[in-house]
Amino acid sequence: MEGARDWVEDHLDRWQPVLPELNRHVEGAVTRMQYLADHLRRSGERALAECGLRREEHEVLHLVAGNGGRADLTGLAVELGTAPNALSELVDVLEQRDLVARTTTGGPSPEVVLTGEGRSVWLAAIETAAEEERRLFGVLDWHEQRLLAGLLRQIMLATGSDSESAGTSAQE
Repeated sequence: MEGARDWVEDHLDRWQPVLPELNRHVEGAVTRMQYLADHLRRSGERALAECGLRREEHEVLHLVAGNGGRADLTGLAVELGTAPNALSELVDVLEQRDLVARTTTGGPSPEVVLTGEGRSVWLAAIETAAEEERRLFGVLDWHEQRLLAGLLRQIMLATGSDSESAGTSAQE
């Protein structure tokens, strides 16, 4: 694959004469990362649609599942960066579909609990999205995957971001 060309090579060929100082390695890597991120986002959206979920519904299920299957409504609103009223309406929809249940614990905010059906739908969405991830990364052997992960980690650390919340919301 070393000598194989993709459309990014044509992009680089087009811009190199216009920008002679263009670093082909950096521009090529950034362009490919942007394309792959968009491709995986679209693939993830298709996976959610196949499972009958909207992105914001999946985010709620994902956060609740990641919190051991239950989460405080106010804490969820903070984590999602949404108004409690808007989240309450979203939880109502998920509750009507039997994906979550709302319980009171005597605390100031009700808890959202993942139901068995909610867990099944959430897992199905994750598995459907993971199929495309495995397909793409399957072109690399284990050592190449490990090398790529390490290189991307180095670049990620250079952003100065050490927090999950600095990236996207609870999608993965």
